[in-house]
Amino acid sequence: MQLETVKAKGLAHNSYFLSDRGEAIVIDPRRDCAIYTELGVRECAQIRYIFESHCNEDLVVGSLDLQRQTGAEIGHSKETRFHYGDHNLADGETFYVGDLKIEVLSTPGHTNDSLCFAVYERLHSDTPLFVFTGDTLLAGDVGRTDLLGTEQTVSQSKKLYRSIFERILPLGDHLAVYPAHGAGSVCGHNMGTRDASVVGYERRMNPLLQLDEERFVRYLTTQHLSLPPYFSRARDLNLEGAPPMPHAVHEVNPDEFDGLVKGGMTVIDTREPGAFAGSHIPGSLNIWLDGTSFFPGWALGDDESVALVTERPSDAAVVRTYLSRLGFDDVAGHLCNGMPDWRNRGKPTARLKTCSVDQLKNALDRAAVRVLDVRDEPEWREGHIKGAEHLFVGHLKRHFEDIRRDKPLAIHCSWGGRASLAASILSGLGLVNVYVVLGAIRAWKSRGYPLERG
Repeated sequence: MQLETVKAKGLAHNSYFLSDRGEAIVIDPRRDCAIYTELGVRECAQIRYIFESHCNEDLVVGSLDLQRQTGAEIGHSKETRFHYGDHNLADGETFYVGDLKIEVLSTPGHTNDSLCFAVYERLHSDTPLFVFTGDTLLAGDVGRTDLLGTEQTVSQSKKLYRSIFERILPLGDHLAVYPAHGAGSVCGHNMGTRDASVVGYERRMNPLLQLDEERFVRYLTTQHLSLPPYFSRARDLNLEGAPPMPHAVHEVNPDEFDGLVKGGMTVIDTREPGAFAGSHIPGSLNIWLDGTSFFPGWALGDDESVALVTERPSDAAVVRTYLSRLGFDDVAGHLCNGMPDWRNRGKPTARLKTCSVDQLKNALDRAAVRVLDVRDEPEWREGHIKGAEHLFVGHLKRHFEDIRRDKPLAIHCSWGGRASLAASILSGLGLVNVYVVLGAIRAWKSRGYPLERG
Protein backbone atom coordinates (compact mmCIF):
# COMPACT_ATOMS: atom_id res chain seq x y z
CA MET A 1 0.00 0.00 0.00
CA GLN A 2 1.21 3.51 -0.81
CA LEU A 3 -0.46 6.78 0.27
CA GLU A 4 0.72 10.13 -1.08
CA THR A 5 -0.54 13.59 -0.07
CA VAL A 6 -0.63 16.11 -2.93
CA LYS A 7 -0.92 19.76 -1.94
CA ALA A 8 -2.23 22.82 -3.74
CA LYS A 9 -0.12 25.71 -2.48
CA GLY A 10 -1.88 28.76 -1.11
CA LEU A 11 -5.27 27.05 -0.94
CA ALA A 12 -4.01 24.66 1.75
CA HIS A 13 -5.80 21.90 -0.16
CA ASN A 14 -4.78 18.28 0.30
CA SER A 15 -5.63 15.57 -2.20
CA TYR A 16 -4.62 11.94 -1.95
CA PHE A 17 -3.26 9.15 -4.13
CA LEU A 18 -3.79 5.70 -2.60
CA SER A 19 -2.51 2.58 -4.36
CA ASP A 20 -2.34 -1.12 -3.58
CA ARG A 21 -1.37 -4.10 -5.74
CA GLY A 22 -1.41 -2.27 -9.05
CA GLU A 23 -4.63 -0.29 -8.53
CA ALA A 24 -5.20 3.24 -7.21
CA ILE A 25 -7.79 5.78 -6.15
CA VAL A 26 -7.48 9.58 -6.08
CA ILE A 27 -9.41 11.66 -3.55
CA ASP A 28 -10.30 15.31 -4.39
CA PRO A 29 -7.78 15.85 -7.22
CA ARG A 30 -6.50 19.35 -7.88
CA ARG A 31 -7.02 20.73 -11.38
CA ASP A 32 -3.41 20.40 -12.54
CA CYS A 33 -3.68 16.65 -12.33
CA ALA A 34 -0.60 15.32 -14.17
CA ILE A 35 0.99 14.57 -10.81
CA TYR A 36 -1.48 11.72 -10.20
CA THR A 37 -0.67 9.99 -13.48
CA GLU A 38 3.02 10.41 -12.64
CA LEU A 39 2.42 8.75 -9.28
CA GLY A 40 0.55 5.97 -11.07
CA VAL A 41 3.57 5.35 -13.29
CA ARG A 42 5.94 5.46 -10.32
CA GLU A 43 3.84 2.97 -8.33
CA CYS A 44 2.96 0.90 -11.41
CA ALA A 45 -0.70 1.35 -10.50
CA GLN A 46 -3.76 2.00 -12.66
CA ILE A 47 -6.06 4.71 -11.30
CA ARG A 48 -9.46 3.02 -11.09
CA TYR A 49 -11.49 5.58 -9.14
CA ILE A 50 -11.61 9.33 -8.59
CA PHE A 51 -13.76 10.28 -5.60
CA GLU A 52 -14.78 13.75 -4.44
CA SER A 53 -15.59 14.46 -0.79
CA HIS A 54 -18.11 17.15 -1.81
CA CYS A 55 -18.74 19.76 -4.50
CA ASN A 56 -15.72 21.90 -3.73
CA GLU A 57 -16.15 25.67 -3.60
CA ASP A 58 -12.64 26.93 -2.84
CA LEU A 59 -10.90 25.39 -5.86
CA VAL A 60 -11.63 23.82 -9.22
CA VAL A 61 -11.06 20.07 -9.14
CA GLY A 62 -9.39 18.04 -11.87
CA SER A 63 -11.61 14.96 -11.81
CA LEU A 64 -12.89 15.17 -15.37
CA ASP A 65 -9.49 15.87 -16.90
CA LEU A 66 -7.92 13.06 -14.88
CA GLN A 67 -10.64 10.74 -16.15
CA ARG A 68 -9.80 11.78 -19.73
CA GLN A 69 -6.20 10.79 -19.10
CA THR A 70 -6.78 7.52 -17.24
CA GLY A 71 -10.29 6.23 -17.90
CA ALA A 72 -10.93 6.07 -14.16
CA GLU A 73 -14.49 6.15 -12.82
CA ILE A 74 -15.64 9.31 -11.00
CA GLY A 75 -17.77 9.17 -7.88
CA HIS A 76 -19.47 11.90 -5.89
CA SER A 77 -22.48 12.22 -3.61
CA LYS A 78 -25.95 11.39 -4.85
CA GLU A 79 -27.11 14.53 -3.01
CA THR A 80 -25.75 16.81 -5.76
CA ARG A 81 -26.65 16.69 -9.43
CA PHE A 82 -23.26 16.74 -11.10
CA HIS A 83 -23.25 16.88 -14.90
CA TYR A 84 -20.52 14.26 -15.16
CA GLY A 85 -19.33 11.16 -13.32
CA ASP A 86 -20.08 7.45 -13.04
CA HIS A 87 -21.17 6.86 -9.43
CA ASN A 88 -23.74 8.73 -7.36
CA LEU A 89 -22.35 7.61 -4.04
CA ALA A 90 -24.61 6.68 -1.12
CA ASP A 91 -23.85 5.92 2.50
CA GLY A 92 -22.45 2.43 3.02
CA GLU A 93 -21.35 1.73 -0.56
CA THR A 94 -18.03 -0.09 -0.87
CA PHE A 95 -15.35 -0.22 -3.54
CA TYR A 96 -12.12 -2.19 -3.79
CA VAL A 97 -8.63 -1.06 -4.78
CA GLY A 98 -6.14 -3.91 -4.65
CA ASP A 99 -6.59 -5.49 -1.23
CA LEU A 100 -8.17 -2.34 0.24
CA LYS A 101 -11.86 -1.71 0.81
CA ILE A 102 -13.18 1.87 0.54
CA GLU A 103 -16.43 2.54 2.43
CA VAL A 104 -18.50 5.65 1.70
CA LEU A 105 -19.76 7.58 4.74
CA SER A 106 -22.41 10.27 4.32
CA THR A 107 -21.38 13.12 6.64
CA PRO A 108 -23.47 16.24 5.88
CA GLY A 109 -22.81 19.54 7.61
CA HIS A 110 -20.08 21.42 5.78
CA THR A 111 -22.29 20.79 2.76
CA ASN A 112 -25.22 18.43 2.33
CA ASP A 113 -23.21 16.29 -0.08
CA SER A 114 -20.17 15.89 2.17
CA LEU A 115 -18.67 12.41 2.20
CA CYS A 116 -15.89 10.69 4.10
CA PHE A 117 -14.09 7.56 2.92
CA ALA A 118 -13.01 4.90 5.40
CA VAL A 119 -10.27 2.53 4.24
CA TYR A 120 -10.03 -1.11 5.39
CA GLU A 121 -7.83 -4.07 4.58
CA ARG A 122 -9.89 -6.62 2.69
CA LEU A 123 -8.92 -9.39 5.14
CA HIS A 124 -9.66 -7.25 8.21
CA SER A 125 -12.79 -5.46 7.07
CA ASP A 126 -14.15 -4.89 10.57
CA THR A 127 -11.46 -2.39 11.63
CA PRO A 128 -10.65 0.62 9.42
CA LEU A 129 -7.06 1.75 8.84
CA PHE A 130 -7.71 5.43 8.20
CA VAL A 131 -10.32 7.83 6.90
CA PHE A 132 -10.37 10.66 4.38
CA THR A 133 -12.56 13.28 6.07
CA GLY A 134 -12.88 15.97 3.38
CA ASP A 135 -14.05 19.22 5.01
CA THR A 136 -15.95 17.44 7.80
CA LEU A 137 -13.23 16.89 10.41
CA LEU A 138 -10.01 18.90 10.12
CA ALA A 139 -6.86 18.81 12.21
CA GLY A 140 -7.78 20.87 15.26
CA ASP A 141 -10.98 22.16 13.69
CA VAL A 142 -14.13 21.27 11.75
CA GLY A 143 -15.45 22.50 8.41
CA ARG A 144 -17.37 25.76 8.15
CA THR A 145 -21.16 25.49 8.00
CA ASP A 146 -22.20 28.82 6.46
CA LEU A 147 -21.85 28.05 2.76
CA LEU A 148 -25.59 27.52 2.25
CA GLY A 149 -26.39 30.92 3.78
CA THR A 150 -26.70 32.22 7.31
CA GLU A 151 -30.33 31.10 7.57
CA GLN A 152 -29.18 27.46 7.33
CA THR A 153 -26.05 27.67 9.49
CA VAL A 154 -27.77 26.34 12.61
CA SER A 155 -29.22 23.29 10.88
CA GLN A 156 -25.94 22.60 9.05
CA SER A 157 -23.99 22.87 12.29
CA LYS A 158 -26.28 20.32 13.94
CA LYS A 159 -25.77 17.98 10.99
CA LEU A 160 -22.00 18.40 11.23
CA TYR A 161 -22.01 17.65 14.97
CA ARG A 162 -23.89 14.40 14.40
CA SER A 163 -21.72 13.43 11.44
CA ILE A 164 -18.59 13.75 13.54
CA PHE A 165 -19.87 12.26 16.79
CA GLU A 166 -22.04 9.51 15.27
CA ARG A 167 -20.12 8.55 12.11
CA ILE A 168 -16.41 9.37 12.49
CA LEU A 169 -15.49 9.16 16.18
CA PRO A 170 -17.08 5.70 16.66
CA LEU A 171 -14.71 4.30 14.02
CA GLY A 172 -12.01 4.14 16.71
CA ASP A 173 -9.37 6.28 18.38
CA HIS A 174 -6.60 4.48 16.48
CA LEU A 175 -7.84 5.79 13.14
CA ALA A 176 -5.61 8.14 11.12
CA VAL A 177 -7.44 11.20 9.77
CA TYR A 178 -6.62 12.74 6.38
CA PRO A 179 -8.57 15.99 5.81
CA ALA A 180 -8.96 17.92 2.57
CA HIS A 181 -7.49 21.11 4.02
CA GLY A 182 -4.77 22.30 6.35
CA ALA A 183 -3.81 25.54 8.05
CA GLY A 184 -4.47 28.60 5.91
CA SER A 185 -7.62 27.35 4.22
CA VAL A 186 -10.77 29.46 4.39
CA CYS A 187 -12.82 26.27 4.79
CA GLY A 188 -12.14 26.27 8.53
CA HIS A 189 -11.35 28.70 11.32
CA ASN A 190 -8.40 27.55 13.42
CA MET A 191 -6.79 24.51 11.85
CA GLY A 192 -3.57 23.02 13.17
CA THR A 193 -0.38 23.06 11.12
CA ARG A 194 -0.21 19.25 10.77
CA ASP A 195 -1.49 17.68 7.56
CA ALA A 196 -2.97 14.58 9.21
CA SER A 197 -4.22 13.60 12.63
CA VAL A 198 -5.66 10.71 14.64
CA VAL A 199 -9.25 10.29 15.82
CA GLY A 200 -8.19 9.79 19.44
CA TYR A 201 -6.06 12.91 19.41
CA GLU A 202 -8.86 14.99 17.91
CA ARG A 203 -11.33 13.58 20.45
CA ARG A 204 -9.09 14.78 23.30
CA MET A 205 -7.43 17.90 21.89
CA ASN A 206 -9.69 19.43 19.23
CA PRO A 207 -11.43 22.27 21.14
CA LEU A 208 -14.67 21.89 19.18
CA LEU A 209 -14.95 18.22 20.08
CA GLN A 210 -14.98 19.16 23.76
CA LEU A 211 -18.31 20.97 23.32
CA ASP A 212 -21.80 19.61 23.64
CA GLU A 213 -24.10 20.04 20.66
CA GLU A 214 -25.58 23.34 21.84
CA ARG A 215 -22.21 25.01 22.38
CA PHE A 216 -20.80 23.44 19.19
CA VAL A 217 -23.63 24.98 17.16
CA ARG A 218 -23.30 28.33 18.92
CA TYR A 219 -19.58 28.46 18.16
CA LEU A 220 -20.02 27.73 14.46
CA THR A 221 -22.90 30.15 14.02
CA THR A 222 -20.90 33.04 15.52
CA GLN A 223 -17.86 32.59 13.28
CA HIS A 224 -17.11 35.33 10.77
CA LEU A 225 -15.20 33.61 7.99
CA SER A 226 -14.28 35.18 4.68
CA LEU A 227 -16.37 34.15 1.69
CA PRO A 228 -14.41 34.99 -1.46
CA PRO A 229 -16.57 35.89 -4.48
CA TYR A 230 -14.91 33.28 -6.70
CA PHE A 231 -16.48 30.48 -4.63
CA SER A 232 -19.66 30.46 -6.70
CA ARG A 233 -17.64 30.33 -9.92
CA ALA A 234 -15.55 27.39 -8.71
CA ARG A 235 -18.64 25.54 -7.49
CA ASP A 236 -20.37 25.97 -10.87
CA LEU A 237 -17.30 24.69 -12.72
CA ASN A 238 -17.17 21.69 -10.40
CA LEU A 239 -20.82 20.91 -11.07
CA GLU A 240 -20.40 21.13 -14.83
CA GLY A 241 -16.92 19.62 -15.04
CA ALA A 242 -14.01 21.93 -15.71
CA PRO A 243 -12.34 21.93 -19.14
CA PRO A 244 -8.72 20.78 -19.45
CA MET A 245 -5.98 23.04 -18.15
CA PRO A 246 -5.14 25.89 -20.56
CA HIS A 247 -1.97 25.87 -22.62
CA ALA A 248 1.15 27.89 -21.86
CA VAL A 249 0.86 31.67 -21.58
CA HIS A 250 1.52 33.59 -24.79
CA GLU A 251 4.64 35.79 -24.64
CA VAL A 252 4.12 39.33 -25.98
CA ASN A 253 6.50 42.24 -26.54
CA PRO A 254 6.01 45.68 -24.95
CA ASP A 255 4.16 47.10 -27.96
CA GLU A 256 1.68 44.22 -27.99
CA PHE A 257 1.34 44.39 -24.21
CA ASP A 258 0.70 48.13 -24.44
CA GLY A 259 -2.18 47.36 -26.78
CA LEU A 260 -3.66 44.97 -24.24
CA VAL A 261 -3.39 47.62 -21.52
CA LYS A 262 -5.01 50.30 -23.68
CA GLY A 263 -7.78 47.83 -24.48
CA GLY A 264 -8.69 47.67 -20.79
CA MET A 265 -6.88 44.46 -19.87
CA THR A 266 -6.31 43.87 -16.14
CA VAL A 267 -2.59 43.59 -15.44
CA ILE A 268 -1.38 41.42 -12.56
CA ASP A 269 2.18 42.24 -11.52
CA THR A 270 3.66 39.48 -9.33
CA ARG A 271 6.86 41.23 -8.25
CA GLU A 272 7.59 41.99 -4.60
CA PRO A 273 6.07 45.18 -3.13
CA GLY A 274 9.31 47.19 -3.16
CA ALA A 275 9.94 46.51 -6.85
CA PHE A 276 6.31 47.24 -7.74
CA ALA A 277 6.38 50.51 -5.81
CA GLY A 278 9.49 51.65 -7.70
CA SER A 279 7.81 51.38 -11.11
CA HIS A 280 4.89 49.51 -12.60
CA ILE A 281 2.44 49.71 -15.46
CA PRO A 282 -0.30 52.20 -14.50
CA GLY A 283 -3.41 50.49 -13.19
CA SER A 284 -1.70 47.18 -12.39
CA LEU A 285 -2.71 44.99 -9.48
CA ASN A 286 0.24 43.91 -7.36
CA ILE A 287 -0.27 40.31 -6.22
CA TRP A 288 3.00 38.70 -5.15
CA LEU A 289 3.76 35.32 -6.72
CA ASP A 290 2.57 33.05 -3.91
CA GLY A 291 -0.41 35.36 -3.37
CA THR A 292 -1.70 34.58 -6.86
CA SER A 293 -2.71 31.17 -5.50
CA PHE A 294 -5.62 32.80 -3.63
CA PHE A 295 -6.04 36.59 -3.85
CA PRO A 296 -7.15 36.79 -7.51
CA GLY A 297 -10.34 35.22 -6.16
CA TRP A 298 -10.96 38.48 -4.30
CA ALA A 299 -9.57 40.93 -6.85
CA LEU A 300 -10.93 39.66 -10.19
CA GLY A 301 -14.41 39.54 -11.64
CA ASP A 302 -15.81 36.28 -12.98
CA ASP A 303 -15.06 36.86 -16.66
CA GLU A 304 -12.08 39.15 -16.27
CA SER A 305 -9.18 38.67 -18.69
CA VAL A 306 -5.68 39.32 -17.38
CA ALA A 307 -2.14 39.91 -18.59
CA LEU A 308 0.94 39.13 -16.51
CA VAL A 309 4.09 40.94 -15.47
CA THR A 310 6.55 38.79 -13.49
CA GLU A 311 10.02 38.96 -11.99
CA ARG A 312 11.24 35.83 -13.80
CA PRO A 313 10.01 34.30 -17.09
CA SER A 314 9.33 30.97 -15.37
CA ASP A 315 6.89 32.67 -12.97
CA ALA A 316 4.28 32.97 -15.72
CA ALA A 317 3.63 29.22 -15.77
CA VAL A 318 3.27 29.21 -11.98
CA VAL A 319 0.71 32.03 -12.08
CA ARG A 320 -1.18 30.31 -14.89
CA THR A 321 -1.51 27.18 -12.73
CA TYR A 322 -2.60 29.13 -9.66
CA LEU A 323 -5.22 31.08 -11.62
CA SER A 324 -6.60 27.91 -13.20
CA ARG A 325 -7.07 26.31 -9.79
CA LEU A 326 -9.37 29.24 -8.99
CA GLY A 327 -11.21 28.97 -12.31
CA PHE A 328 -9.58 31.93 -14.09
CA ASP A 329 -8.40 30.66 -17.47
CA ASP A 330 -8.38 33.83 -19.58
CA VAL A 331 -4.73 34.91 -19.54
CA ALA A 332 -4.09 37.02 -22.63
CA GLY A 333 -0.33 37.30 -22.44
CA HIS A 334 2.89 37.66 -20.49
CA LEU A 335 5.26 40.63 -20.85
CA CYS A 336 8.44 39.02 -22.14
CA ASN A 337 11.64 40.53 -20.67
CA GLY A 338 9.55 42.16 -17.95
CA MET A 339 9.55 45.71 -16.64
CA PRO A 340 13.18 46.57 -17.60
CA ASP A 341 12.32 46.19 -21.28
CA TRP A 342 9.04 48.09 -20.76
CA ARG A 343 10.92 51.02 -19.24
CA ASN A 344 13.66 50.91 -21.87
CA ARG A 345 11.02 51.26 -24.57
CA GLY A 346 9.78 54.47 -22.94
CA LYS A 347 6.43 53.02 -21.97
CA PRO A 348 4.41 54.75 -19.21
CA THR A 349 5.11 53.84 -15.59
CA ALA A 350 3.62 54.69 -12.21
CA ARG A 351 4.88 54.54 -8.63
CA LEU A 352 3.50 53.79 -5.18
CA LYS A 353 4.50 55.71 -2.08
CA THR A 354 6.12 53.69 0.69
CA CYS A 355 7.19 54.31 4.27
CA SER A 356 9.11 52.49 6.98
CA VAL A 357 7.65 51.62 10.37
CA ASP A 358 9.83 54.32 11.94
CA GLN A 359 8.34 56.91 9.61
CA LEU A 360 4.87 55.57 10.38
CA LYS A 361 5.45 55.78 14.15
CA ASN A 362 6.67 59.37 13.81
CA ALA A 363 3.65 60.34 11.71
CA LEU A 364 1.28 58.67 14.19
CA ASP A 365 2.84 60.55 17.09
CA ARG A 366 2.08 63.77 15.20
CA ALA A 367 -1.45 62.58 14.28
CA ALA A 368 -0.47 63.20 10.66
CA VAL A 369 -1.64 59.91 9.13
CA ARG A 370 -4.42 57.35 9.21
CA VAL A 371 -3.55 53.65 9.38
CA LEU A 372 -5.48 50.96 7.53
CA ASP A 373 -4.88 47.33 8.55
CA VAL A 374 -5.89 44.99 5.70
CA ARG A 375 -5.18 41.67 7.41
CA ASP A 376 -7.93 39.21 8.28
CA GLU A 377 -9.93 39.22 11.50
CA PRO A 378 -7.91 36.71 13.58
CA GLU A 379 -4.65 38.54 12.80
CA TRP A 380 -6.24 41.85 13.80
CA ARG A 381 -7.40 40.46 17.13
CA GLU A 382 -3.97 39.02 17.92
CA GLY A 383 -2.43 42.49 17.81
CA HIS A 384 -2.88 45.76 15.92
CA ILE A 385 -1.55 49.31 15.93
CA LYS A 386 -3.44 51.64 18.24
CA GLY A 387 -5.83 53.86 16.31
CA ALA A 388 -5.69 51.74 13.16
CA GLU A 389 -8.83 51.05 11.16
CA HIS A 390 -9.47 47.51 9.99
CA LEU A 391 -10.74 46.47 6.56
CA PHE A 392 -9.75 43.14 5.00
CA VAL A 393 -8.08 43.59 1.61
CA GLY A 394 -10.75 41.48 -0.09
CA HIS A 395 -13.46 43.94 0.99
CA LEU A 396 -11.81 47.16 -0.20
CA LYS A 397 -13.79 47.56 -3.40
CA ARG A 398 -17.10 46.98 -1.66
CA HIS A 399 -16.33 49.51 1.09
CA PHE A 400 -14.29 52.02 -0.91
CA GLU A 401 -16.63 54.90 -0.14
CA ASP A 402 -16.28 54.25 3.60
CA ILE A 403 -12.54 54.88 3.64
CA ARG A 404 -11.68 58.20 5.31
CA ARG A 405 -9.49 60.52 3.22
CA ASP A 406 -8.84 63.54 5.44
CA LYS A 407 -5.21 62.46 5.96
CA PRO A 408 -2.62 60.37 4.12
CA LEU A 409 -3.42 56.68 4.41
CA ALA A 410 -0.71 54.22 5.51
CA ILE A 411 -1.67 50.63 4.64
CA HIS A 412 -0.12 47.62 6.31
CA CYS A 413 -0.58 43.86 6.63
CA SER A 414 1.81 41.32 8.13
CA TRP A 415 4.83 41.95 5.84
CA GLY A 416 3.71 44.08 2.88
CA GLY A 417 2.17 41.83 0.23
CA ARG A 418 -1.51 42.42 0.97
CA ALA A 419 -0.82 46.09 1.70
CA SER A 420 0.69 46.54 -1.75
CA LEU A 421 -2.30 44.76 -3.32
CA ALA A 422 -4.61 47.05 -1.33
CA ALA A 423 -2.70 50.17 -2.40
CA SER A 424 -2.79 49.09 -6.05
CA ILE A 425 -6.57 48.54 -5.80
CA LEU A 426 -7.15 51.93 -4.17
CA SER A 427 -4.83 53.66 -6.62
CA GLY A 428 -6.82 52.17 -9.50
CA LEU A 429 -9.99 53.56 -7.89
CA GLY A 430 -8.49 57.05 -7.78
CA LEU A 431 -7.14 57.25 -4.21
CA VAL A 432 -3.59 58.60 -4.56
CA ASN A 433 -2.43 59.77 -1.12
CA VAL A 434 -1.64 56.20 -0.06
CA TYR A 435 1.50 54.68 1.45
CA VAL A 436 2.55 51.04 1.71
CA VAL A 437 4.21 50.27 5.05
CA LEU A 438 7.17 48.09 4.10
CA GLY A 439 7.89 45.35 6.61
CA ALA A 440 4.50 46.05 8.21
CA ILE A 441 3.67 44.31 11.49
CA ARG A 442 6.81 42.17 11.39
CA ALA A 443 8.99 45.27 11.26
CA TRP A 444 6.79 47.06 13.81
CA LYS A 445 7.33 44.23 16.29
CA SER A 446 11.05 44.09 15.53
CA ARG A 447 11.35 47.76 16.47
CA GLY A 448 9.57 47.09 19.76
CA TYR A 449 6.58 49.31 19.04
CA PRO A 450 3.37 48.47 20.97
CA LEU A 451 0.33 46.58 19.74
CA GLU A 452 -3.20 46.39 21.09
CA ARG A 453 -5.07 43.10 21.36
CA GLY A 454 -8.72 42.20 20.99
